[in-house]
Amino acid sequence: MESKTYIEVCQIRSLIGRPQSQRVLVRSLGLRRIGHKAFLPDTPAVRGIVEKAQHLLRVYVRSGEVPNVVQQTVSKRHGA
Repeated sequence: MESKTYIEVCQIRSLIGRPQSQRVLVRSLGLRRIGHKAFLPDTPAVRGIVEKAQHLLRVYVRSGEVPNVVQQTVSKRHGA
């Protein structure tokens, strides 16, 4: 079985006050807020996007299976 390489990116800085082009790039990676992580294939296109916004991101290159990350949200509603 082949082990595939992927990139784990995490947004570590705010997009407030950043140029619109950088906001669009970070959003295209699937990141919405500080601390949010995304697992992306290791391709030249993804690497180019990461390079343009590297000061806003933390990047890890991983190999193997992409973890099955399920984001759980706890809703705090009255009576729930």
